[in-house]
Amino acid sequence: MEAASWQVHSWGNPGWPLGTRENNMSTRHTPVTGLSSVGFSIMRYGLATCFLWVGALKFNEYEVENAEPLLTASPLTARLHQKLGAQKLARLIGVAQITLGALIAAKPFAPRASAVGSLGAAGMMLGTLSFLFTTPEAWQEGQGMPQLSMLGEALLKDGVLLGASLLTADDSLRTAQAAIDRKRAKWHPRGGC
Repeated sequence: MEAASWQVHSWGNPGWPLGTRENNMSTRHTPVTGLSSVGFSIMRYGLATCFLWVGALKFNEYEVENAEPLLTASPLTARLHQKLGAQKLARLIGVAQITLGALIAAKPFAPRASAVGSLGAAGMMLGTLSFLFTTPEAWQEGQGMPQLSMLGEALLKDGVLLGASLLTADDSLRTAQAAIDRKRAKWHPRGGC
């Protein structure tokens, strides 16, 4: 008979005392791990939806016009804007966002590809956060202390998407590694002849 042991478990925080009971070789389940699982699913598919939806919007003229001040003021995109024009650049960004969103959502089927999508999303969010510093329209002038405009507020929220991108990348990489470990264990069982 296997001995049961009390283990401490929390995603990414093994020191939290959650008091979950675990039998060797079984999966631990608690209300907290269930909450974490639901939260990660909402975060992953919410992030994927944001990228898919906003990427699709890049094919609309009003979105091209809204992005104009961001793309022309940023050293990251100003040259591309000059070379490709506003509409082609917006469509290129849209295709990239749709691709990243699809990759992020693909975790159940392709966790490594999903990790690539999440890391690409993190890079894109770093780029959009840089617009806070390069786009004068992100700030309200004459307010004394720096005040964000509506555009600045929308950009600031990309910090949360950056965090979600990094967490989903980590989650996908852990899933991919677990699959590799399972394959290794299947081909190289411990203690067998």
